[in-house]
Amino acid sequence: MTRIRTENLGGATAWILHRPHPSVQGLIRQLGVIGLEAREAWPELPAEAIGADFIFYDADMGHDEQFPWAPGQSPMPMIALIGSEAPGRLRWAMEMGAHAQLLKPMSDKGVYAALLVARSNFDRAKASEALIADLQNRLSARQTIVRAVMMFVMKGKTEAEAYDILRQTAMAWRVTIETAAERLVANHSNERGTDDGRRIDLA
Repeated sequence: MTRIRTENLGGATAWILHRPHPSVQGLIRQLGVIGLEAREAWPELPAEAIGADFIFYDADMGHDEQFPWAPGQSPMPMIALIGSEAPGRLRWAMEMGAHAQLLKPMSDKGVYAALLVARSNFDRAKASEALIADLQNRLSARQTIVRAVMMFVMKGKTEAEAYDILRQTAMAWRVTIETAAERLVANHSNERGTDDGRRIDLA
């Protein structure tokens, strides 16, 4: 379970990607009260914004090209500034990876909560991505082990014998079983692809 970080936000940097507007100045003042350094940008984020702790962005007039990363791939929490509830605008705001939102006209209400919610949702999303990547890697490794074992089975070994050969090979090479299986499968594929038809000796 991901813990929600609620410590002081002082010293963090927030970029506000929004056309000049009086309400933006109110947001900047409130961010200053909380302890954040706020910077403005329009019509697109500068390269240095990639190091920001938070991004506030205009969901009403924004578009993909304003960001130096792909939709949904922001390296920091994103907070959508929403005025229009048109389905297309809301869909775009979500596709960009909104981790929280503030409704327009903006005031000093809800800014701190939006920051905490955005950071919590961002942390949860990153944790989920890491878990999914780990599970995918494990599944791929298991599939490779099965392929390596079957290579020996096709040479007449039992599954138990094939796995034991794979284990002994890993020990001899001083690598994990997964790495040994990957090497064996790769070598076998390379041998099968040679012009003279030679195949790796798995006996």
